[in-house]
Amino acid sequence: MRQSTSAQSMTVAGIMSGTSADGIDVAVVRIAQPHPNRKNKNAVRVGRPIQPRLTLVANEHFTYPRELRARVLAAMNAPAISTAELARLHWRLGIAYAEAVEKTISKHELTIDLIGCHGQTLYHQPAPESFAGRRFACTWQAGEAQAIASRLNVPVVSNFRPADMLAGGQGAPLVPLLDYVLFAHRTRGRVLQNIGGIANLTAIPAGALPHAVLAFDTGPGNMLIDWLAQELFGQRYDKGGALAARGTVLEPLLRQAVRNPYFRRRPPRSAGREQFGQAYAGEFLRECRKHSARGEDALATATALTAETIAQGYARFVRPRMKGHAVDFIVSGGGVRNRTLMTMLEDRLTPMDCTLATSESFGLPAEAKEAAAFALLAWQSWHRLPGNLSSATGARRAVVLGQVTYV
Repeated sequence: MRQSTSAQSMTVAGIMSGTSADGIDVAVVRIAQPHPNRKNKNAVRVGRPIQPRLTLVANEHFTYPRELRARVLAAMNAPAISTAELARLHWRLGIAYAEAVEKTISKHELTIDLIGCHGQTLYHQPAPESFAGRRFACTWQAGEAQAIASRLNVPVVSNFRPADMLAGGQGAPLVPLLDYVLFAHRTRGRVLQNIGGIANLTAIPAGALPHAVLAFDTGPGNMLIDWLAQELFGQRYDKGGALAARGTVLEPLLRQAVRNPYFRRRPPRSAGREQFGQAYAGEFLRECRKHSARGEDALATATALTAETIAQGYARFVRPRMKGHAVDFIVSGGGVRNRTLMTMLEDRLTPMDCTLATSESFGLPAEAKEAAAFALLAWQSWHRLPGNLSSATGARRAVVLGQVTYV
């Protein structure tokens, strides 16, 4: 990874809104490049990058207004959408992001130098498909960056995925850089498991250099669970996993579900609503009803599917790389609050010599990690440093990510 000799210390706000479309996470991070002392020079000599120092200053979560969330979900699930609707949603999200950052820095009395905004993914197609006479991959993250930059008078880095995709990658996952910077350890293996709408992990073997990092989407996270909670019980999500705790896992359906070819596909791989969104959820519920009329059983089975596919992904693709080292399995994202899911995960991972923990026990709030990652990626881009780990995304090379919107 190329090093910058003039990287500056900055206070950066990161904005993340995930595939669950539940709202906006903002994390404000102070980022500084270490001085090139003898220890760091030795690290560079053996191929280990000089890593920036990160300090989380503040983080906040903002729930989408009901109408905006309905518009986002409708756009994600629509086979077609009008250009007017898409343009209005793109700008409306930019306004929402600007308001979220403005409220955060006002509450915590902060001044920021830069903003990194992931945007709301409306469509992600990591593999080439035919369209209008050409085959190509594509992606779309909505949220007008100029609406953020102009309101806050701060430059914004956005649209992070395309550069990686045009270098042959899948445009995801992009959080592994933060995972490596914060969690790499010389003697312990680390797995960073985020459970948002989609569940994804970053595996860092003990003492690994960046090129040895493995990352991929394991499959559905909260997305399927949330849809069932809404459809069956009128709740936005299964709070604490209480509904699933009252249910019974439908084992025949679980065994059928884990045979989905996606779960056996070797990394790099990424997923979204295209694979596990409304159409998948509807079919999953129809299959559940063949076995049980109880909604709690459907939720228990969906929760078990998330836990099982995470555990199987670890067993198949990650555990052999850990080479017998102790492994910390560190979970972040909204799934941390689902006690039923966390218990299911622990039951599956403990026999594989994993110690389950949350990112909070390492000083990083569970909901702040992905937003903090895009603060770091914005800092990297501002200093013309690569932000992708090609071993995670499948890109041919490390590239500078994103586009800068000036004030």
